[in-house]
Amino acid sequence: MTAARLEAAAIREEWLGHALSTSPADRSAAEAGISELYRLVGRKAPAFAWVRSPAEAVPHIPPMPRLRADLFSGRAADWPLSSLLADRYARLRDRLDMCVDRRRIPAGWPPWTTKLRTLPEEELSREASDSVHQSVLDAVLGPIRLAHKVVTGESRGLAWYGQHDAHWLAHYEIWRRVGGATYAHDDVRELEIWAVLARSCGWWWPVEGLCTVSERPVEVNTEPAGESGQIRLHAADGPAVRFADAWSVYSWHGTRVPRWVMTDPSVERIAAESNVEVRRCAIERLGWDVYIEQAGLKLVGSALDPGNQGSELRLYDIHNGFSRVLLAVNGSLERDGRRRMYGLTVPTSIDDPLAAAGWTYGLSAAQYSQLVRRT
Repeated sequence: MTAARLEAAAIREEWLGHALSTSPADRSAAEAGISELYRLVGRKAPAFAWVRSPAEAVPHIPPMPRLRADLFSGRAADWPLSSLLADRYARLRDRLDMCVDRRRIPAGWPPWTTKLRTLPEEELSREASDSVHQSVLDAVLGPIRLAHKVVTGESRGLAWYGQHDAHWLAHYEIWRRVGGATYAHDDVRELEIWAVLARSCGWWWPVEGLCTVSERPVEVNTEPAGESGQIRLHAADGPAVRFADAWSVYSWHGTRVPRWVMTDPSVERIAAESNVEVRRCAIERLGWDVYIEQAGLKLVGSALDPGNQGSELRLYDIHNGFSRVLLAVNGSLERDGRRRMYGLTVPTSIDDPLAAAGWTYGLSAAQYSQLVRRT
């Protein structure tokens, strides 16, 4: 492994560590960083209200102000604090993006020619940056943000994400230290303020004179989810993310699910669930064999799977009058070395397991029978 690849991997792991940290917040560092951001937009340092979780913050956060046509027509100093911070943040990222783009496009080369050149450090930077982006923004922040939206029930004041801003901070650090991008001195100093917050606290909500800040979670459970160090939320028997006030987020192999999926899955609850992904996760949590027995599914037919040597395809009638379920085994190994069993819904007119498997790929039964291996 090259020195550059080692450095990119170290940066990725460092920021992933901040994003997944369950250590108590460094309150003094967080308050100093937020106060500095207030000063940068011309506001006095606020008082602080600390809460145990983003859910506990809800009563402290005023609703998002309704946008008015004249809101931004006056001086910037008259803008709402949240708008000033968002504008400052956007301008910083615009400047940093220009530095990254200049690194990728040499002077004198037209912009479109960047697609014709692939430097090793560019590929390395993009790979490491994408890994953190997928792990933090998509796989961790996304599910927590959706769960928080359920709690709030309405649009609340602008939130910044502290440790879960690690994805974009890692992006710029990777490009600076590995990809060769050069940033202005003042931009590096401002970027470091945001980095301090990612290293020291959870989510925070700024308003005039007061900032509500959340502690980090006390438990985070993940599993590997890619070849470049990606992770996703997963816990087999409890919350994937838990805060000190017991507010929790549940996830089954990266899919956010209700609490009952993990604590009390049942055939009745699965039948009543409208979300197909939640149903799938609940069945997997319960176990396909248990679900088939308890739900009384009728076996229509079975056959050896030509695309997955040593495994069997089983087709079941699920009694709903318009679909059946094909039970198959994943052709690829999971990262723990096991092959995952999964179910696929197929039309009720299909009676042959091979035809059902072929239908999921857009193939006939005869065509599917010729497969050497499927994934």
